[in-house]
Order: sequence, then C-alpha cells, then structure tokens
Amino acid sequence: PTFFSVMSNRFSDIELREEEGIPTEEFLESCYAIVPVLDKLGPTVFAPVKMDFVGNIKKINQKFITNKEEFDTLQKIVLHEVNAGVAQVRNSATEALLWLKRGLKFLKGFLMEVKNGEKNIQTAL
Repeated sequence: PTFFSVMSNRFSDIELREEEGIPTEEFLESCYAIVPVLDKLGPTVFAPVKMDFVGNIKKINQKFITNKEEFDTLQKIVLHEVNAGVAQVRNSATEALLWLKRGLKFLKGFLMEVKNGEKNIQTAL
C-alpha cells in the first residue's frame, strides 16, 4: 500500500453531481488529505507550497461554512461570487480555487516526474 492508496479522502472517490458539479465538502476533505504528502516530500522545500495550499483550502472553506446548503458545490460558490462581482477580488473563494487548482496541478506534475524516475528534486520541480 502507498500513502495515496490508503488515503481516507481521495479525489477519485468524489461523486460529481450531474447538474451541480463538484461537492465542496468532499473536495475540501480530499485537499486536506493531500497536505501530509507535502511534509513527506520535504518540509523545508515544500513549506511555501504547503502554506499556499492550506491557505487556499481555508479560504474556500470559509466561504463554504457561511452557508453549507447554498455552497454545497464549488460551482455554486464560483457562480455566487461571479454574480456578486467579487470573483476576481483578492482572497475570494474563486481566486483561492484557481490557485489551489494550480497547486494541485504542480504537485501532480512533480509526482509524475518522480514516478518516471527523476531522482533530482530540483529537476523534478
């Protein structure tokens, strides 16, 4: 078993809601489950990535907890902020989601490099 195979909350287990999209709570739980990986990869090298990652998760969670029923999917959060004219405001949940997506994509790319045999962390980064 690997860290990823025994994770309690995995992105692959999230069931998309047909018309509504990605469930917020399950997505956030999966994001939090990834955080320990950053510590394992290198608490010093990945400290800025972890800080950014956790900060963005918290921003989305803050929006979610203001109204869990209304913001039960990520799409509903984004649409609400777009309609309110705050989606592009600094520290919005939408901006946090954008940066979180970028962080996840970066992490995936890094892990793919390592999986493909890259031994040098700087090169993999």
